[in-house]
Amino acid sequence: MREAIQAALKAALKSGNAKELSTLRLISAALIDRDIAARGKGNADGIADDDFLSMLQTMIKQRQESSKMYREGNREELAQSEEDEIVIIKAFLPEQMDDAAVAEAIAAAIAETGAASIKDMGKVMGYLKQNHAGQMDFGAASPVIKAKLLGE
Repeated sequence: MREAIQAALKAALKSGNAKELSTLRLISAALIDRDIAARGKGNADGIADDDFLSMLQTMIKQRQESSKMYREGNREELAQSEEDEIVIIKAFLPEQMDDAAVAEAIAAAIAETGAASIKDMGKVMGYLKQNHAGQMDFGAASPVIKAKLLGE
């Protein structure tokens, strides 16, 4: 993943694509920050790929929220800028699971963890994050999990 970011950075620099370059620099800076924090905790290699994918999903979520706020404030150009960054960031995530695959993964996670009530939601989310990092939107999966655990 790190090599892909660096290669994309070089390509954006050569092509002169300022938006892509600035977004890739943000990703690279966030990765470096997380790597430094991980090294402080004894992990000499920096963060794992799962943590990297989680970081990218967080960046996407932040931009989605910003875009929504800009649209509510009638700032279309800023909302579009945030959405352009989302497209660039998503290029580094694995293919996202469709709704049917997410539902299947949730059912498997509930069965695997033995979850029986809403108290077990953390176990199910942990299992999904461990096994499907970067492949699903956990914010969207959470209400589905909750409904299944409540028997709805």
